[in-house]
Amino acid sequence: MNCSQGPDGPLITAQDLRRDYVMGDEVIHALDGLSLDIPAGDFVCMMGPSGSGKSTLLYLIGGLDRPSSGQIIIHGETITSLDEDALAHFRQRRVGFIFQTFNLISTMTALQNVEFPMIFARRPLRERRERAVHLLELVGLRERMMHMPTQLSGGQQQRVAIARAMVNDPDILLADEPTGNLDSHTGADVMELLSRLNAEQGRTLLIVTHDPSVARFAKRAINLLDGKMADSVDPKF
Repeated sequence: MNCSQGPDGPLITAQDLRRDYVMGDEVIHALDGLSLDIPAGDFVCMMGPSGSGKSTLLYLIGGLDRPSSGQIIIHGETITSLDEDALAHFRQRRVGFIFQTFNLISTMTALQNVEFPMIFARRPLRERRERAVHLLELVGLRERMMHMPTQLSGGQQQRVAIARAMVNDPDILLADEPTGNLDSHTGADVMELLSRLNAEQGRTLLIVTHDPSVARFAKRAINLLDGKMADSVDPKF
């Protein structure tokens, strides 16, 4: 895994990001001139009330959406200047996504779900199978590989989703409310896993959450309000 910083600075740089949405006669400023730097290996929780812009920021960094203006530079590459094909390639190489709703394919086993993104990367079948088995063992699901999603608990499904997010060895893991559908004990187990991936593998981790107990696992918490960064604090205090 390539976890180095970009050639001229942090792994992720956002410069004067603005994202506007038109709703009827009203313009919503989801992000309003936000700038920040995230070094390689950081573990950042983004917090704030609904509508503060935290999920919008996550999707912009992940290349799932484009800003109305401003730039995002990741590993020295200005992703806001990429065309759709290049942006899709960037997502495939650099970013792993973890969502609140797991987004597993119900007709596939845990093993098949983890293998699935590697098909689009055109990786050979044997390599896909070995990688998926390794990752499911890494997240503690050695005995559940052949189970369907409906045969797994919520916490196990989220672990499958985490394994799937790592199949293409991304620099960055982006998680949107990853414990939102889990009870507090299971959520803490998932956060322990993500924290271990950050500490042991150096993966840069950005999490959107409403939950202060989730933020305490991070190295840094960023509070957003009205599309701007309110402050950045040590979440342990």
